[in-house]
Amino acid sequence: MIEERFDAIVVGAGMAGNAAALTMAKRGMKVLQLERGEYPGSKNVQGAILYADMMEELVPGFREEAPLERHLIEQRFWMMDDRSHVGMHYRSEDFNEERPNRYTIIRAQFDKWLSSKVREAGAIVLCETTVTELAQDDNKRIIGVRTDRRDGQIHADVVVLAEGVNGLLGTRAGLRARPTPDNVALAVKEMHFLPRETIEARFNLQGDEGVVIEAAGTISRGMTGMGFIYANKECISLGIGCLVADFQRTGQTPYGLLEQFKRHPSVAPLIAGSEVKEYAAHLIPEGGYKSIPQLYGEGWVVVGDAAQLNNAIHREGSNLALTSGRIAAEAIGLLKSRGASMSATNLSIYKKMLDESFVIKDLKKYKDMPPLMHTHSQNFFLTYPQLISKAMQNFVRVDGTPKVEKERASLKSFVKARSWSGLVGDAWRFARAWR
Repeated sequence: MIEERFDAIVVGAGMAGNAAALTMAKRGMKVLQLERGEYPGSKNVQGAILYADMMEELVPGFREEAPLERHLIEQRFWMMDDRSHVGMHYRSEDFNEERPNRYTIIRAQFDKWLSSKVREAGAIVLCETTVTELAQDDNKRIIGVRTDRRDGQIHADVVVLAEGVNGLLGTRAGLRARPTPDNVALAVKEMHFLPRETIEARFNLQGDEGVVIEAAGTISRGMTGMGFIYANKECISLGIGCLVADFQRTGQTPYGLLEQFKRHPSVAPLIAGSEVKEYAAHLIPEGGYKSIPQLYGEGWVVVGDAAQLNNAIHREGSNLALTSGRIAAEAIGLLKSRGASMSATNLSIYKKMLDESFVIKDLKKYKDMPPLMHTHSQNFFLTYPQLISKAMQNFVRVDGTPKVEKERASLKSFVKARSWSGLVGDAWRFARAWR
């Protein structure tokens, strides 16, 4: 039975929670981490991308022991219609460096390994433990948590909420509003297993080299969403996600979109003959800068997905989670070293430190992009992919038609679909949101 008081309780053992717990434990603080899954990562069967610089901050030399899949040497971007894709890719031998910049990982394996580092640093990690509510005193200050264990209420100076995008504890306690359907995406993912040599042949890889493909277009049926393909050592992570609000509006099903994506002529050859062993659905924060809730209060801070920290434009999530967890822990450690209380006024240092990091600077740069993509999803995810595909086919098909006629036909199709004012307006809105 846990009766002692902790310096900090961390709720959740994902990327952000592990980063926070590890950082505080390494500073000698008494940390309790609670995870409702069977083990850290048990709810995350999917693949993901790990950004090395952020991980190096937490575990120097992590490459020597972490369960990494492939280091990425190539990034592909596809704009798709129903039968083709227009793509660009960047591949560089520079990424075959001694200390690679990005890796693919399997979250179930990686989160479990990172949690072992949290334990080694001295934190207590309890799994299969659900936090039922935040404990508050008469002044509404957070003083700990209540769980489904017999231990009852557990006290701490501060609670770090790393509970994921749903953030049920925070909403139940009135700390922030629940994310709206237009700020959250539902992604469905599968793991397709193939022999290692088959994956390397299909993606033009050698050794531990890896590739990521990110795709947008008619695969989302006019909804705001994207598909992705990650090459791992002996499996391929494949999935697609769209805003929950769009699923509600259209009646489309996530699994239906995934099946269509897998059957696309550009995708099917990559996974032909594979064995599907894992399937998962996962909520992802997509609202960007304007959806970030209050990040701190009396006795609490919020990090990672629970804080809506996800860069939907660059498809970055794990690096923001790791960084926000680490910065929150550093802020708490700084207050602890000064003997300061965990009041809202003092914990505001967390937000100040986060504002000075790339996390908020990047999200602020693209603050207008998520609402633009949602409001004009039919144009950006349906109309333009079809127009661009047709224009490219006209460009490469040789059939005796004079090139000038082909160019006029392509231009006419764009104007007919969007009008001159619509084209100019779309370009201006996109450029303005990108700046």
